[in-house]
Amino acid sequence: MRSTQSDPARFGRRRKTLLAAATLLACTAMTAPAFAEEAEAEAADAPAGEEIVVKGALNALPVKDVGTIFGFDKNLVETPRSASTVSKEQIERFGITDIHDLIAQAPGTFTNSFFGVSGSLDIRGTPGETYFRGMRRLDNPGNYPTPIGAADRIDIVRGPASPIMGPAKTGGYINFVPKTARVAGGSFMSEPKAEIEYTRSAWNGSKMAASVVGPGKLGDHEFGYSLYGELTNSDSYYRYVFTHQTLLQAAFDTDITDKLRLEFGGMYQNYRGVQNGGWNRVTQDLIDKGIYTTGQAKPLDTNADGKISQAEARAANGGAGLGLFGSFVCGGGILASGLTNSCLAANVPDLGLTNVGTAILSPRNTLTGQDDKLDSNVKTAYADLIWGDPESLEIKNQFFYDGYYNINENAYGFSQFADSYVIEDKIVATKKVKSALGTFSFQLAPSIRYTNFKHADDFGYEYFGRVDLTQGYTPLSTRLLSTQTDSGYSSYFTGHYSDASVSALTDLNFDFGLDLTLGGRYDYLSVTSNAILSKMDSTQFWLNIPTAALTTSADLARGYSTAKGSKGVWSWTASANYKLPFGLVPYGTIAKQAVIIAGQGAEVDPNNVYNDTWVTDSKLYEGGIKGSWLDNTLYAALSVYKQTRTDYTVGSLTVNQAIKTTGVEAEVRWSVDKHLLLTGAYTHTKVVNLPFLNGGGTFFYYYGAELVKSFGVNPALLYGGAPNGYVTLKDASMAERPGIPKNLYSATATYSFDNGLALSASASHVESVWADYAHTLKLPAYTLVDLGVTYETDHWMFRFNLKNALNQRYFRANFVELYGSQNVLPELPRSWQASIKYKF
Repeated sequence: MRSTQSDPARFGRRRKTLLAAATLLACTAMTAPAFAEEAEAEAADAPAGEEIVVKGALNALPVKDVGTIFGFDKNLVETPRSASTVSKEQIERFGITDIHDLIAQAPGTFTNSFFGVSGSLDIRGTPGETYFRGMRRLDNPGNYPTPIGAADRIDIVRGPASPIMGPAKTGGYINFVPKTARVAGGSFMSEPKAEIEYTRSAWNGSKMAASVVGPGKLGDHEFGYSLYGELTNSDSYYRYVFTHQTLLQAAFDTDITDKLRLEFGGMYQNYRGVQNGGWNRVTQDLIDKGIYTTGQAKPLDTNADGKISQAEARAANGGAGLGLFGSFVCGGGILASGLTNSCLAANVPDLGLTNVGTAILSPRNTLTGQDDKLDSNVKTAYADLIWGDPESLEIKNQFFYDGYYNINENAYGFSQFADSYVIEDKIVATKKVKSALGTFSFQLAPSIRYTNFKHADDFGYEYFGRVDLTQGYTPLSTRLLSTQTDSGYSSYFTGHYSDASVSALTDLNFDFGLDLTLGGRYDYLSVTSNAILSKMDSTQFWLNIPTAALTTSADLARGYSTAKGSKGVWSWTASANYKLPFGLVPYGTIAKQAVIIAGQGAEVDPNNVYNDTWVTDSKLYEGGIKGSWLDNTLYAALSVYKQTRTDYTVGSLTVNQAIKTTGVEAEVRWSVDKHLLLTGAYTHTKVVNLPFLNGGGTFFYYYGAELVKSFGVNPALLYGGAPNGYVTLKDASMAERPGIPKNLYSATATYSFDNGLALSASASHVESVWADYAHTLKLPAYTLVDLGVTYETDHWMFRFNLKNALNQRYFRANFVELYGSQNVLPELPRSWQASIKYKF
């Protein structure tokens, strides 16, 4: 194996990366004096004490406080972390409809496909958390698409959350700030305002949205309200994919006394759609030329009910089933290198295809069937009671609820359901002291968080390759699913866990320019997790319950086994920044974070509890420099970081991988004048899977076609089953997480004319990437360009957006930790969306 130590060439490449990003920041600082006179003249007309508003900037500049990062009211320049915000004006102008669109707006963000559902955003190469008004929601890797339209602002924070925000995973989080009932300065609106919008888009897309914000009275008591609703009924470019969604959101705000106010509200999301596994039978010829291997799988449906049951799958190949581990069947070992065509045809004939040929495959034909479904009901509620004065002493009690019921069925052989919820109550006491030395703020926050989970999935009989996508699902390829029989699950876990914590945070802002942020958090965690053995397929116990102590005869007799655990863990953070001349603010942060390892349905695996591996730690080292010039019309930031899981032997393949990430992030936002806004971002990311790196190889649930072709094996002899085995990683670069580009460039521009017309454009360039750890399948580079035009009057708004204007042919890797190059999602071609809005 090649050495992983630094060499001069590697150091040179990294130095060039740092210099390029630093130049982006330095050039912005040098331009400041040239424009300062004009900006200062405009600022002089603003009344003293009034909120800073930069005309034409779409609220994209860091002039507002972002308390959801550290808990203190600081803007992004003052916050010693790499973070970005995306305003509702940016969302509207650039036609942002899902989290994938955010990569053009902020560095450090790029997401592989998780079966085609825009659930959580990958930040710094790993799945991030999602927060709602500063409170952590349940994990959502692909249970439902995270709603964008209901947000007033989206904060994107790179790196783990602060102690006050609660334990979170390594990569970072997005925080959704919903539409509020108050205006700038904290007062209620003088009169109601409402708007209704209809959007029509390609492939029969249809969405209606409406909102109303205003003041109200109960007797003599004033309150503010914000109501938002969204109805979507859309088809898709892909066959059998659709979106039927109802989204409702409400926020209320009232002053009970001069010092006591109440904020409460919630969100309801009813989503009906489909997961999309993308293309199967993937080869380099399919990616490069669209050439697909056709052919039918061998018949297994012996009872002629139109579906392959688990028993029928196990009966294949004379009782050997459709699984194939390594090359033992051909006299080899755990690797695929011992396989031969003649051996496969003779010993496992049911894995092969018949009538094999080739065809040009349409990107519309993917691993979706007419009976597939992904249904989710999601409910979120909050109530904040706030007493005091934020300039002296403030005490806030935050109550939060988030829950979902989800069912997911895919004809190729995967199904799951989740019925989980979380309740959290947190008290945050904030004390601010001003003295001759500066302004010092202190926070103390005890909290209790309780999560209840019920989650099951059926993944032991997934056969991606059996369906010929040129023909669609037939009885040769359609599986009878566990959610359809309520039996034979690969895992079925119920239980609960609690987190009783206390956290403290202080911000010491000295008048001479130094600002220190220090904090710590102690969590006492307890968990009870049950494996419902009576619902599980006993032939798959090795997949999830390998510990014999959890499957005793007594456990089997009563139908379940239980594991319990508790422990206390510490998290902490230490940050510093300093205000230099010329508006530059360098900063540094060191943080340690501990978090429970939960799965896709918020479940904790009982085997992890039994082995005391259900909590994991990560560390962050980050340094950077920021600046804001021209009276806050020009902003730039540069950060360099290293994030590492300190224990890499455990994790969740879906939501919490054990990785190490190093990288560089640079961002510039410039409101040139009231007409023109420009932004640019650069991301350099290196994501290493630590278990794969330290183990020198990895287990893959399926072989990629290009891998077995390299051994002289015809992949058509394997497409009918689920071959798996061990893949050796020949050097350290093969442990880098596939699908994530090392270098990503993005930019946006918008110009508003005085007559109400506005033009917009955004672009992202993504480098070529490997689709798998074995480096057998490569996805091409692409440049994604979106264009838009908007015309707005006092009451009307008309907008047209052209997505993927260059009609680039591009792909996203899918669930790379397990499937590698088995599934690849062909992304959407050129498309359009048109909106009309009436405001009154």
